[in-house]
Amino acid sequence: MVADGIPHEIRESGRIVIVGASLAGLRAAEQLREEGFAGSLTLIGDEPHEPYDRPPLSKQVLLGRVRPEDTGLPRRRAIDAQWRLGVAATGLDRDDRRVLLSDGTAVEFDRLLITTGVRSRPWPHETEAALDGVCVLRTREDTIRLERRLARRPSRVLVIGAGFTGSEIASVCRERGIQVTVAERGQAPLVGALGGVIGDVAARLQREHGVDLRCGVMVTALEGDAGGRLRRAHLSDGTVLDAEVAVVALGAVRNTAWLDGSGLAAGPRGIACDAGCRAFDVHGIVTDDVFAAGDVARTPHPLFGYQFLSLEHWGNAVAQAEIAAHNMISTGSRRRPHLWMPSFWSSQFGVNIKSVGVPSMADEIIVTQGSLAACGFVAAYGYQGRVIAAVGFDHAKWMGFYARLIEQAAPFPPDFPCVGQRAEGLRPVPARFPDPALPTHGPTVTLTGHSPSDRRVVFTPLRA
Repeated sequence: MVADGIPHEIRESGRIVIVGASLAGLRAAEQLREEGFAGSLTLIGDEPHEPYDRPPLSKQVLLGRVRPEDTGLPRRRAIDAQWRLGVAATGLDRDDRRVLLSDGTAVEFDRLLITTGVRSRPWPHETEAALDGVCVLRTREDTIRLERRLARRPSRVLVIGAGFTGSEIASVCRERGIQVTVAERGQAPLVGALGGVIGDVAARLQREHGVDLRCGVMVTALEGDAGGRLRRAHLSDGTVLDAEVAVVALGAVRNTAWLDGSGLAAGPRGIACDAGCRAFDVHGIVTDDVFAAGDVARTPHPLFGYQFLSLEHWGNAVAQAEIAAHNMISTGSRRRPHLWMPSFWSSQFGVNIKSVGVPSMADEIIVTQGSLAACGFVAAYGYQGRVIAAVGFDHAKWMGFYARLIEQAAPFPPDFPCVGQRAEGLRPVPARFPDPALPTHGPTVTLTGHSPSDRRVVFTPLRA
């Protein structure tokens, strides 16, 4: 029996399992019910909480302005689902269509959506990572622990890594009047995400707000006292730094380890999917019963050479989850591609930063509005003669305009005579991104090549 082009057994009595009780998982569940799916729906999450909003954790929650328990995501509609919370997925049996769980049980499915997202990359030395005072920031519990430590007003906080999360934590420390040192192995903060030209602006911004920023150095060891409490850090330049709290902000690890042996094209880069969010297997053959969405997925995008992109963006998680949900209960002719424009924002040191497109793909950059010196500007990124990204510092209202330029493959440098007031000359300069062959914790958009089954990238730091 077929209704509206969708087999009855899928719309009415099928079993859909979502692994990852996340923003993407919740929005997908809501979309499934919105589009008429009336079968069994199960959400599995390794945290004990129902889905909550993560961006406030490194901002309002750390500042004490929002309680952690108030970050729950609003519900757009009832989803009538079975929740399996506080239990992690440990394996996937594709032959028998079962998700294996850490409590020894299994959940059967007809179609599976994976929205397991990412986790914080831990400090690589386990003994040092276990010291009292060494923290990461990803979950609600992480934030509670770190906020309590900040409330005790430590003499100094060490932030290891100056990507977006590390920079936001440093901003919170200064706003709370806490001395903070940031150790960044790159040439500047945000360099992996936005390049060296913008990184220089971010460095100046941090130092102007009292951050002890140290670039081009790595933390080689964390040292504790006899009671197992963090006391100092050793840096690659020979410096020994006293610190009571160290926040490891070395980027994210995609949660795909539980899929080892499943036959899916899943690895450190994420789960390879087609434009309709269907997962590939290790042979590059697309599946029709396993889908992925959110931070854990990587999909090809026509605007960026059909390379697979991994996107750690709030908006992408929502848009991709909705596309995945629609396609899970639709026949081939009714399925839609996921072609969302990458977009990201951050708030730090009183400045709103927003980017669109894929800055890390660029080889050149040009300031089109405002001034780098005034820390209020828009800069466009170019690659092979076209605009592929833009970033604004306190110029968020212009990002829609630049998104349209990217969609239209507008020439680079931009050919408009004037937009707003421009204090910098219209002269492209090298964007100064780090060598893409080297692992980096900076980008929130990562190009992962053209092969759907590529699993080669491995992050192996000596130290941060």
